[in-house]
Amino acid sequence: MSTEISKQPSDRPHTGPAPLVRLEQVTKRFGDHTVLDHLDFSVEAGRHVTLIGPSGSGKTTILRLLMTLTKPDKGTITVDGDQLFPAPEKQIREVRKKIGMVFQQFNLFPNMTVLRNVTEAPVTVLGLSKDEAEARARELLDLVGLADKCDAKPSQLSGGQQQRVAIARALAMRPQVLLLDEVTSALDPELVAGVLDVLRDIARSTDITMLCVTHEMNFARDISDQVLMFDSGRVIESGPPEKIFGDAEHERTREFLSAVL
Repeated sequence: MSTEISKQPSDRPHTGPAPLVRLEQVTKRFGDHTVLDHLDFSVEAGRHVTLIGPSGSGKTTILRLLMTLTKPDKGTITVDGDQLFPAPEKQIREVRKKIGMVFQQFNLFPNMTVLRNVTEAPVTVLGLSKDEAEARARELLDLVGLADKCDAKPSQLSGGQQQRVAIARALAMRPQVLLLDEVTSALDPELVAGVLDVLRDIARSTDITMLCVTHEMNFARDISDQVLMFDSGRVIESGPPEKIFGDAEHERTREFLSAVL
């Protein structure tokens, strides 16, 4: 690893676990529009954090920054103490391996079987043997309820099944943090519950850190340790789900929840 490592200053008082993910003074603009405005934001290891707020408030941009799909204009991002931005490309690629993401669209390889969709990246990126990758993939496909679909092609699966394959594929990389970007928004309504149930099981049965963007408020209430309300590129309120959904302090939070619940 290069020398660009972010560490806590030794004279800073220790107030709890070090964040797994930290954004400090992050600003992101698209043209004249400021999407994130000097954002300070962190997630502790093992926590399930959900970002809510109106469209365009900056939630998905945070996930895209962590996935290195876009870069901040200002500020620093660290993951598990290693600097993601700014950093040399080699370091960015290494730190990026700690992060998995499930997108709105499934993005499965249509010409590959379900099993190979899940094993391809662990073999080519992590260097796992085919046997090791397949054993891990079968465990994960069982976890998401698709143990019998290993030899199927994506076109033979429903949208909900394809999204569950995408979840297994992300977990196969053994990430420290799993990013979930509106993972049910492309699904027919009757398929949403099955995918959310899988994610609930993962949240309850593993210690993986989750950072979730969703408009499914009941899901956010169920799985979250902390909920953050975003508006205009800033966190305007945060707290445990019972506080945010039951006794929000900020008027903008109450307005948003009254519109979506």
